[in-house]
Amino acid sequence: MPTPEAGSLAGGRTVHFPVVDPATGETFGEAPDQQPGELDGVVARAESAWYGWRADPAARTAALHGAADAVETAGDGLARLLTREQGKPLAESYAEVARTAARLRYFADLAPRTRRIDDGRPVHSEIRWRPIGPVAAIVPWNFPLQLAAAKFAPALAAGNTVVLKPSPLTPLATRLLGSVLATALPENVLTVVTGREPLGARLASHPGIRHVTFTGSAPTGRAVNAAAAASLARVTLELGGNDAAVLLDDVDVDRIADRLFWSAFRNCGQVCMAVKRVYVPARLHAQVVEALAQRAKAAAVGPGLDPETRLGPVNNAPQLARVEQLTQQALAGGARAASGGRRLNGRGYFFAPTILTDVPSGSPVVTEEQFGPVLPVLPYRSLDEAVDAANGTGFGLGGSVWGTDLDRAEAVADRLECGTAWINHHAELSLAQPFAGVKDSGVGVAGGPWGLYGNLRPFVVHRPKEA
Repeated sequence: MPTPEAGSLAGGRTVHFPVVDPATGETFGEAPDQQPGELDGVVARAESAWYGWRADPAARTAALHGAADAVETAGDGLARLLTREQGKPLAESYAEVARTAARLRYFADLAPRTRRIDDGRPVHSEIRWRPIGPVAAIVPWNFPLQLAAAKFAPALAAGNTVVLKPSPLTPLATRLLGSVLATALPENVLTVVTGREPLGARLASHPGIRHVTFTGSAPTGRAVNAAAAASLARVTLELGGNDAAVLLDDVDVDRIADRLFWSAFRNCGQVCMAVKRVYVPARLHAQVVEALAQRAKAAAVGPGLDPETRLGPVNNAPQLARVEQLTQQALAGGARAASGGRRLNGRGYFFAPTILTDVPSGSPVVTEEQFGPVLPVLPYRSLDEAVDAANGTGFGLGGSVWGTDLDRAEAVADRLECGTAWINHHAELSLAQPFAGVKDSGVGVAGGPWGLYGNLRPFVVHRPKEA
């Protein structure tokens, strides 16, 4: 990795913090606990590297393609380490590594376009684009590699350098990724720092950082926004969601049940844009609950390294406690668990995949982001009631509509207050499309050309048309 040994204190002693395997609840590794004071040197080196990195677009393109090749070569080790610390099934970890490499390739070939404006004046006005400087990328624990690449790939392609901080719950695969990328990128162009708070807060507020891109909770996002304001750094915040799926009265339940179930339970429900609430016409409610409950009962739950596993553990003990609390609150309020409803016995942070019915509409498991393997299914009497309920939280990341009449479904999707709406599927994104939320789900845009331009600033040159 292109940094000196991290976490060192006066006297040469290196401090580390433990990393837990969520499938066992036991420590299996450790990572350097870098201190906030070390960031001054890290950011200064990132700024020095920026001058050379931004100067040669062709070299950047070649380096990023080389970085993608290196990620694919190291894919097996990255995927296995990711599963150990995050918990997801190994197949999903391989997919995350592949997505990381694909994102590097996509942005390697994406370049900003110079534009000339002809507004009738006797001058040529040309808009060019320049990189903005060192970027801080602060990444959560649910998709450590994929979300890291979503931040550093466009930033690097734009000509910026990056200081990447993973969650202290999942630092190891990111450190390994940093070492892999260091074989293809110039020194200090991408630096991985690991540590517990206040390292992230200090990085967000560091005066040498020009753009802070963060994924996490809304309260932490507000704190990041306030910290970055001190240096007037640009911010991009993806702050989670409470996505609703609205089923129409012409939906073919048997046909869509598998897709709907895995749209909610992939990565054990720990996906910002997973389906977290389902609204169903009252006459179809029992059928939908039964179809989803059957799939929940049949899903193989276990350690991610077991090839039979489809659902791994919740990533960490505090999140498991939150999932359990939200479920118990709902059950105490009159809800019924058609499947699951409890944590599983034995080692690790396992919670049975849970389908809830008879849930009060104001229950926190409905109004808040549960971020775990729990799904409330709620009946509605009128479509207006369903749309109002879907829009009735502070979140607005994604949503979906499920039905046979696609034109009608699209008309309903157009009424959802969110950044992305899907019809008859959910949480599928192209590398070329924008990704953004409304309300408490975020600020700024990631993905596609919009993600690239978010890491650039316009530079306008005026030149007379005649000498």
